[in-house]
Amino acid sequence: MEAFLISTGVVALGEMGDKTQLLAFLLAAKFKRPLPIILGIFTSTILNHTAAGALGTWIAAQLGPSLLRWVIGIGFIAMAGWMLIPDKADDDATEGHQRFGVFGTTVLAFFLAEMGDKTQIATVALAARYDQLVPVVAGTTLGMMLADVPAVFLGDKLARKLSMPLVHGIAALIFAVLGVLTLLNVGHLF
Repeated sequence: MEAFLISTGVVALGEMGDKTQLLAFLLAAKFKRPLPIILGIFTSTILNHTAAGALGTWIAAQLGPSLLRWVIGIGFIAMAGWMLIPDKADDDATEGHQRFGVFGTTVLAFFLAEMGDKTQIATVALAARYDQLVPVVAGTTLGMMLADVPAVFLGDKLARKLSMPLVHGIAALIFAVLGVLTLLNVGHLF
């Protein structure tokens, strides 16, 4: 349950103000069809995060416990710093793919936007850290949906009311704490 809850919380916070959340705003404004957009986000996230989680699980199996602890601990601390860098939406993300319809455009745009994104890298690290693929992917997917579904429905209104630097700061703090705890091997997790 810990892997699921940590994954959900970290990704939900990390996704706030992220380029994929901004992409959800853009798609909602452009297409004004929330259901296919939400289903597209869900489908894309499941596909992307399952692949990322499988990579994290594979990495965990390849490295010894001591090296894995250091790689993951330093990775979490690096993620903390990365969380403090604001994202911008790629204006071209919704262009050129309209022949796939709203759902297809959303799946493709989100899948491509997530490649190498903070939440994808976080999914790799969380899967390696917890070695529990299903709870991590379920948690990171839920975290994405918690951040992006309101963006589809509330759009700009929500973004103006939230302090993105504060939200990113909280996510960075969580990643930093996870990194330090991992490096110190608190609870003898490795």
